[in-house]
Amino acid sequence: MTTAPAPDAEAVARAVGAVTDPEIRRPLAELDMVRAVRVDGDVAHVEIALTIVGCPAADRIERDVRAAAASVPGIAGVDLAVGVMTPAERSALTERLRGGRARAMPFGPDSLTRVIAVTSGKGGVGKSTLTANLAVALAERGLAVGLIDADVHGFSIPPLLGLVEPDGLPPQPTRINDLMLPPVAYGVKTISIGMFLPRDQPAAAVAWRGPMLHRTVSQFLTDVFFGDLDVLLLDMPPGTGDVAISVGQLLPHADVLVVTTPQTAASDVAVRSGLVAGQTGQHVIGVVENMAAMTLPDGSVLDLFGAGGGAAVAAALSASAPDAPPVPLLGSVPLSVALRRGGDTGVPVVVGDPTDAAARAISAVADALARTGRGLAGRPLPFTPR
Repeated sequence: MTTAPAPDAEAVARAVGAVTDPEIRRPLAELDMVRAVRVDGDVAHVEIALTIVGCPAADRIERDVRAAAASVPGIAGVDLAVGVMTPAERSALTERLRGGRARAMPFGPDSLTRVIAVTSGKGGVGKSTLTANLAVALAERGLAVGLIDADVHGFSIPPLLGLVEPDGLPPQPTRINDLMLPPVAYGVKTISIGMFLPRDQPAAAVAWRGPMLHRTVSQFLTDVFFGDLDVLLLDMPPGTGDVAISVGQLLPHADVLVVTTPQTAASDVAVRSGLVAGQTGQHVIGVVENMAAMTLPDGSVLDLFGAGGGAAVAAALSASAPDAPPVPLLGSVPLSVALRRGGDTGVPVVVGDPTDAAARAISAVADALARTGRGLAGRPLPFTPR
């Protein structure tokens, strides 16, 4: 009769080190958060260090570490000691997360991340709802997705993604020195000015002018640690104001997706947002028509806001740049009770009711975007040949 080998500290260390920090999305061993591991008999003694005091992910990390240690054959008990990183350890961590690079905006022209600014000519066309659902649909396709709520005055992304705490406010990002870790919902790393408003003023309004708006967008792009992203979406404010100009300056290589509704009042001004993008060097990749005709249960069609606006915007933007590829109409999203309900409950329709007509239309747009990633031509790759 053979006896099972006694558990060793190295096996426990491997199991604990493989646990992923839910905010940073990297293993604890890679983050130097595992301080010590030893085994006495069948009890594993583990010591870890959280990034900050009051770390929001503390309970989950502790639970996952206990489960990982207990999963090692021969371990019957886990004694877990939880500490906090020293200032020097946090500084080393932030430098490691930045890859040893100085504080800088990581989404420049040489970045492998595709940046898509979602714009509209006017408010009320459902741009934020579409952006949130597109982000979730892209994440469902296995892409690493980030989302910046750049609509500083009319921020609405957190509740659309269910990022609401019991007090009704969005969660605040965890700060590690000058880095901010964005909350994650449905696989989408998200940041919004709504996460930074005073907790005792839940109805506070943001009344800022150009310089403050520019600094906010710049800080979101520079100080928020998104990690390696495939796609970064920006939910832009409607129109062609300060934020649109700032994004054009900071991200002149970004792609632009224009959202409109079918009626002329929306489509005419939507063209202007696309034209401004072209003036800053950005590339309009397509148009999405929202609130299009819906099919009623009796088979009749209700085109509450008319028809043809999306195609008209695509045609006008194509005509404005005859030497460039034509701007396509990527999708027409019908009016949908399920889409509206998902926005109210914080469960995006592409997750909560994927067979709904609006969810299918949004998913088709996500498929089109996923097929047309950024090309590598003309850009240096992040390695040096020997």
